[in-house]
Amino acid sequence: MLLSALDWHPQPRLEPLHLDWLARAGIEVAVLRLDRIDPLISGNKWFKLLHHLRAAHANGAEGVMSLGGAYSNHLHALAAAGQRFGFQTVGLLRGHPRETPTTLDLQTFGMTLHWLGYGGYRERHEPGFWAPWQAKYPHLWPIAEGGSGLPGAQGCMSWVTAARSQLATLGWEDHDGWWLACGTGTSLAGLVLAEAGEHPVHGVLAVPEDHGVLQHVESILVEAGLGNPAYELLDGSRGGFARVDAGLSEFIETTSAIELEPLYTGKALMLLRARIEAGTFVAGTRLIFVHTGGLQGRRGFD
Repeated sequence: MLLSALDWHPQPRLEPLHLDWLARAGIEVAVLRLDRIDPLISGNKWFKLLHHLRAAHANGAEGVMSLGGAYSNHLHALAAAGQRFGFQTVGLLRGHPRETPTTLDLQTFGMTLHWLGYGGYRERHEPGFWAPWQAKYPHLWPIAEGGSGLPGAQGCMSWVTAARSQLATLGWEDHDGWWLACGTGTSLAGLVLAEAGEHPVHGVLAVPEDHGVLQHVESILVEAGLGNPAYELLDGSRGGFARVDAGLSEFIETTSAIELEPLYTGKALMLLRARIEAGTFVAGTRLIFVHTGGLQGRRGFD
């Protein structure tokens, strides 16, 4: 069943973004619409899962298990994929049992849920964390939270090829860099690997700097053997991972040209506006903004 999932290769579209503050600055932005690849398995999550699923298939697994919170975009995409392609999924969740629109979807999609509490979830990085779960589900392949790590990054490398193949439709000969939100840094690492220094990648931290995103990105790049990577990480967390202030809410509500959510894409685009208005980018700059999806998670803020 996992093999059928590996045959699905969605192609994200590159679309121009028309906003007054971009026009005033003379800067062009195109959006790589990962949010539109599929109604359920949307955003960057599928791409981060792909190489993990290949590893699961290569090792004879019948399904996969992974971790996330009560509004996890990662688990939502994984459970939806399991239902569509017919493989078993198990989710290990942060906190105590609760019903959210996301967890109800997970159960509808057929995912088996285990709630770890908060202390139990914090142990997910410990060396022996997976041992009891692999004993309980020996036929399942474990995937790190968010589909992170080098396999997750490798799945995101295809975005560069997809974007380059569509630049001519925008009237662009080239672009000047990438802009995207970062939760673990896996997607950013994939772009950095694919660009190999040709274009810079600007990552906006959706979590505070002490969450170890820089260390995670560096570990992926070292493992992949890439030297002299061209990227930067900017703090766009606004003081916390799930903190949504009035300014962010207003920005999302008034940006009608594109649908955003407050955890990732809203923060990333808002910081881009601030940087442009501060003169960081000169007129004529052309950037690719990655819409990483996550729109289902907005239900946690309604």
